[in-house]
Amino acid sequence: MNSSVRKVPWLTRFSVERPRLVMTLILAVTLLFLTQIPRAKTDTDPKNMLPETSPVRVYNDVVEREFSLHKDVIVLGIVNDDGIFNQETLGRISRITDEIFKIPGVVVRDVTSLTAVDNVLAEGGQLAVRPAVSEIPRTPGAMEELRRSLLTNPLLVNRLLSGDGTTTAIYVPLEPAANARLIADRIKTILPKEAGRERYYLAGDPVARDTFGIQMFYQMALFSPIAGMVMFVVLWWMFRNLTLVFAVMGVAMVSIVWSMGLMIGVGLPVHIMSSMIPVFLMAIATDSIHIFNEFYFRFREAPDKKQAILDTIHAVGRPVRYTALATAAGFAVLALMHIIPVKIFGLFVAFGTVVIRLMSFSLIPAVLMSIKDERIRAVSLKEDEIAHWTSRWLSGLARTGLSHSRLLAGGGLALLAIAVLGISRTHVNNNLVDWFKPHSEIRVADQIMNEKLGGTSLAYLAGVSSVPDFWKRPEALRYLEGLQKDLEGLAVVGKTFSVADYVKRINRVLHQDTPAYDRIPDSQAEIAQYLFLFGMAAKPSDLDNVVDYPFEKVNLSVQLKTWDARAMRDVIARVRTYTAGHSLPGVEFKPAGIAYFNLVWNDEVLSDMLRGFLLAMVLVFTVLAFNFRSLRWALVACTPLLFTIAMIYGVIGYIGKDFDMPISVLSTLSLGMAVDFAIHFVGRFQQRYQEEGDLEKAILWTAARPGKGIMRNAALFAVAFSVMAFAPLTPYITVGLFIVSMMLLSAAVTLVGLPALIVLFQRGLKLSSIKEKMP
Repeated sequence: MNSSVRKVPWLTRFSVERPRLVMTLILAVTLLFLTQIPRAKTDTDPKNMLPETSPVRVYNDVVEREFSLHKDVIVLGIVNDDGIFNQETLGRISRITDEIFKIPGVVVRDVTSLTAVDNVLAEGGQLAVRPAVSEIPRTPGAMEELRRSLLTNPLLVNRLLSGDGTTTAIYVPLEPAANARLIADRIKTILPKEAGRERYYLAGDPVARDTFGIQMFYQMALFSPIAGMVMFVVLWWMFRNLTLVFAVMGVAMVSIVWSMGLMIGVGLPVHIMSSMIPVFLMAIATDSIHIFNEFYFRFREAPDKKQAILDTIHAVGRPVRYTALATAAGFAVLALMHIIPVKIFGLFVAFGTVVIRLMSFSLIPAVLMSIKDERIRAVSLKEDEIAHWTSRWLSGLARTGLSHSRLLAGGGLALLAIAVLGISRTHVNNNLVDWFKPHSEIRVADQIMNEKLGGTSLAYLAGVSSVPDFWKRPEALRYLEGLQKDLEGLAVVGKTFSVADYVKRINRVLHQDTPAYDRIPDSQAEIAQYLFLFGMAAKPSDLDNVVDYPFEKVNLSVQLKTWDARAMRDVIARVRTYTAGHSLPGVEFKPAGIAYFNLVWNDEVLSDMLRGFLLAMVLVFTVLAFNFRSLRWALVACTPLLFTIAMIYGVIGYIGKDFDMPISVLSTLSLGMAVDFAIHFVGRFQQRYQEEGDLEKAILWTAARPGKGIMRNAALFAVAFSVMAFAPLTPYITVGLFIVSMMLLSAAVTLVGLPALIVLFQRGLKLSSIKEKMP
């Protein structure tokens, strides 16, 4: 038996002998996984990103339960530039509120609007609680009186009503199992019936999350196939054979269907990270192009198709195996991280990578066996590493590396230093709303509501004491009032609200609405009486939302004017500064709420990805060292990887782009793809040098022949993924542009930089020992 045949994997030999059987089996398994995909469900709730046992998640559930808080609230903003205090606008607010009451999934008792919110008043010297707008005024004088009374009420201003009287909001709390997107759509059907001078805006975290979930499916269903079609065209231009093109696309599609089908089949939802699995697998699958690239050269040299296939796998099988191992290991380490979507993403990209390699050694040989020799021969005649213009150009790039190795090394070090400076300017931040384009409905609504009212991002600060009736003490409420004023000094804070606001309001209205009494009373007994009367007259949730009934715990609500994770970080830092400078013994303030979850998720995802990247880097280096049987060769092969990542992230730092979740995830892709090119280049160079014995000729041959596969790989994905720039969601735009830049840069560094490094360090690399070290 031919020695090359003996070294070919048994799977390839079987696929060459039984191509139809192999393709039939693969098709059957693919169809089985495909049946699972329609069952897919999305999950974009940051709370579900953490394990159920996470202390942050457990404590947040405790806060929501103790203070009767709703997990999800939709905000409907109503803007009238001429002012909302007119009969038409107030009438529309009333009718819209009544219609919202009828929508299934809405917590009717806690819907808050001008016609449904409790207003604290005094009537006949007694405390009275009734809706802010219980009846629409019919005369200009009565309307002006209503306007004055509401705009001077701190319980309403910036919370439910803008200070200039042009904007109000309806807060729509949802049942735990309700679909925010469906309810938002129901609300939208109400609004055309109430057309007038008003503008309506739907905002809030649940709307953004569920809209993003729908857009994720839209992204996977539309833009991934578009990228695939572009790949199809480019592949046909490269190889001029439809069967072969279908084989390359088939490898990508099989890996995607198997991975997504398995993930969905075991009951896992689609998160923002797992929605990118198809994109990553399409990128990884292009590594199979090296097989076709080499096959054309082999068939041109010895037109025996079966032998050409076996010789091809013998030549590129080792680099293909080790690129798969390096990439799979890099992603698999993410399974050790804390964030659930990170675990799922890493596991199933690693699984898809293994599938791609199985297809490389089975589906591709089977397809090649099914192609008529005449069709292959017509194209393979053009594959010449000496005569073809691309091969000459690639040899020229390598010759530049050989001739100017010191200059290139010096320039590379200078660029690396500049890149490191850019990385030092990186800002870590996540903002779900900013993942929509600037002119999208979600982004515009959020911007308007943040400008006009207190803000759409909500955080809670739970003040915890172990003393009953602690929060009836005057000094405790004054402390709370002082903390609120201090927090409202932050630009990102639009409004704070607590039980102290209720006590001050009750004290004022029971003293003839005298402004001087808009303060905390001096007597604990008086405070207790006020809270008792208010609890009897108001909706239960009014008091439940701000204090527990032993009055040991208090809830301070903080409305933020941005969804930036760093805004919540500023709030926590301000609380720590205030509590350090103002003593209130026995009390601790703990953060909770969706804004805090965004911060925790932000920090956990990014720290997970950083730890995962470093661990993956160690594993990849280990794989390289094992593959090349040399630590020095492993260091050389890592250079394009590290340089590419440093340059791209340096640019991100200079342009001020937030280092968010999509950017952090892409670091792993950079690792996998950049090292793939280096493994192919170094591995094939060592093979050639073992045969050739001439350093320059071996490098030029490697650039002209295997380098053509690297160039094809990079060009293919750079062109295909440029269409991602037109995606509706900015994370996918980021992914597309990042991949384009990464593929082109890593290919260039591999084809020019590696020859320069090999020449510079040829003594340290011990080229003479390659023959002994090669297996």
